[in-house]
Amino acid sequence: MKSVRQCSRTACTRAAVATLTYVYADSTAVLGPLAHLAEPHSYDLCADHAERLTAPRGWEVVRLSPEFVESGPSQDDLSALADAVREAGMRTDSPEPENMAEVGRRGHLRVLRADGS
Repeated sequence: MKSVRQCSRTACTRAAVATLTYVYADSTAVLGPLAHLAEPHSYDLCADHAERLTAPRGWEVVRLSPEFVESGPSQDDLSALADAVREAGMRTDSPEPENMAEVGRRGHLRVLRADGS
């Protein structure tokens, strides 16, 4: 599942959609899709900051994508989350207390009743 990384710009709390790296030898700023892993010498930017990016005088900006938009979680992300919740609900790490009885079930959820009360 994708982690939600925030824009590197100060005080910006929006989700990052692009990664900015600098090639100092060529005086070039490269703006591309969000990298899979955060790198220490790169900057994650939200769509607004990626769109308004300018480089210092004498530098060139290379944009690997014409526009960057926030995509949100994909169907695969949501399915992975649902599977993880289901798997966690099926684990029985500790034994049932002896005074509890299962009286109903809906999917991975169970209804328990304390016996003798």
